[in-house]
Amino acid sequence: MYKINFKTWNKSCMAGSLMLLLLLTGCGGMKESALTGHQAIPEAFEGQTDTTQNGLSWKELFSDQRLQELIDTAMLHNYEMKTGLQRINVAEANLRLARSRQLPSVQADLSAGLDKFGKYTIDGVGNYDTNFSPNIDSKRNIPNPTGNFFAGFRSSWELDIWGKLNKRKQAAFLRYLASKEGQRWYQTQLVSQVALLYFELLTLDKEAHILQQNIRLQEKGVEIIEAQLAGGRATALAVSQFRAQLMGTKGRAYEIRQSQKETENELNTLMGRYPVKIARDTNTLNVAIPQRLHMGLPSTVLLSRPDIREAELELKAAKADIYAARKAMLPALTLTAYSGYNAFKLPLLFSPGSLASGFLGGLTAPVLNRAAIKTEFSQANSAQLNAYYNYQQKLLQGYQEVSTQLSAMDNYHQAMLLKERQVKELKEALSTANDLYLAGYASYLEVIVAQGSVLDAEVEFVRMKKASGTALISLFRSIGGV
Repeated sequence: MYKINFKTWNKSCMAGSLMLLLLLTGCGGMKESALTGHQAIPEAFEGQTDTTQNGLSWKELFSDQRLQELIDTAMLHNYEMKTGLQRINVAEANLRLARSRQLPSVQADLSAGLDKFGKYTIDGVGNYDTNFSPNIDSKRNIPNPTGNFFAGFRSSWELDIWGKLNKRKQAAFLRYLASKEGQRWYQTQLVSQVALLYFELLTLDKEAHILQQNIRLQEKGVEIIEAQLAGGRATALAVSQFRAQLMGTKGRAYEIRQSQKETENELNTLMGRYPVKIARDTNTLNVAIPQRLHMGLPSTVLLSRPDIREAELELKAAKADIYAARKAMLPALTLTAYSGYNAFKLPLLFSPGSLASGFLGGLTAPVLNRAAIKTEFSQANSAQLNAYYNYQQKLLQGYQEVSTQLSAMDNYHQAMLLKERQVKELKEALSTANDLYLAGYASYLEVIVAQGSVLDAEVEFVRMKKASGTALISLFRSIGGV
């Protein structure tokens, strides 16, 4: 049996929330007035002292071998899962890009240019006068137009003196982690969807079996009433009523067939394949819901849910974005350098006398584009507020989901026990009605009503089992099972 003291978890959760608020307001991010809607998480679920198990494994929860095979297939071939993996790859590439911006960039440069200077330009006069110098040989004579050939390397490096680039790298790293949590959350939902549809199929199979049993009983009833009509012991009205009831039950059986087909197709879509027959074991419906779940299982439920962890990481990334946007308003120190061969005549390019190198360091600060940078900062601040509200919404939604499913498991379990007793009573009533009708002490209407009540009660009992199983699967989802 798994248990946890939920009060202890809530204290740690509330402490974490308060620390998060201090971080957000203390580092120049969101204004404190924007956080007035923050609510403390209740100390316990309504009517509960414990929660459920943290990190509950679907292989532990779903023992049906066929269901496990379906889930494994969906994990491998579901297209949303494959898309999610590509989103992780994109986030990882963005992280590598952010890291590379902290390092010097070096480019190989092979360039050629041609300049023609007028006789009254500074370069034109200087070149003309230089060509008359006695120190200039034929190789050094400057032609007009003048060439500019370069073969070598150029480098540029922005020194992260304010931590701007580091914060951008941090934001990229947090979003990479968030993408992985998002993939885990979809995996949890995929497992839940497959399990729910499989359970739906089992329920439909059971309903179809119940209908077929009732069809056989009703056909037998029609034969009896027709024989009684022939013997003058029943009326044509009674025969019509029995036949009408039989036709209605057969019609419901066809509706079940269509529902089975639709559910199978949905399952196949989740597994990324074209429709095939789904193998299933209807005996799974007879397996009792684990009592330990009714009693309450462990855990740090909400903070372990992948979607809430994803929202928290996105919130931290937004905070890093704000820091980087603020520092973008400050001067940037950039170092540039080059080294290679530079000549004004192509034949001279790779001669020893053409070796050249240079170095330059400079501070650049935004002036005319400062308004655009302020706008980016405002956008980052709004994005952080949006991430904060999303995080709070996820917490609220997660709490309500767990609370609802814990309550549903208890209530459906009690309702199922009562429904089982009702079915037993109605079957006994039907047997009595048949005996009384054959003995002439009951009307055919009483038999028809008894038959209809048994059919409805049996179907409702199966659906109650489905509701109980659905609550268990939904609880698995709400705690972020893996």
